[in-house]
Amino acid sequence: MRRSDQRRSAVIAVYQHDLTGRQPSEVIGRDASVFVHALVQAAIDRESELDEVIDRHAHGWSVERIQPLERSIMRVALVEMLYPEAAPGEHPIPPEGAIEEAVESAKLFCGSDAPGFVNGVLAAALREVRENARTE
Repeated sequence: MRRSDQRRSAVIAVYQHDLTGRQPSEVIGRDASVFVHALVQAAIDRESELDEVIDRHAHGWSVERIQPLERSIMRVALVEMLYPEAAPGEHPIPPEGAIEEAVESAKLFCGSDAPGFVNGVLAAALREVRENARTE
């Protein structure tokens, strides 16, 4: 299974967890890869940290007002952007790639405004990370 498809599987599992509160083991498919398991677990374990990042960059929107699927897409992308060690693989995706994958998921699963919103929030988060890295 392609990594893009695995990321989408992770998004759906994070979304199901967000809506139902069910545990990762209950929302991840039995045949899911180690990569999917790791992404989902990291997104759930770091949910509050990821939501703080989203909240800082979703100008005019609180995390609670963002559609659950869009939130889940951004959480999964932010895991790969901020915590690449949490998603095992020989070749981690660059942050811009994680953003592009998230935008494509938003195009596939969400309304017409979602891709631009997801792109804007994630791009702002990436700028913040890079600015902080320069000042350290």
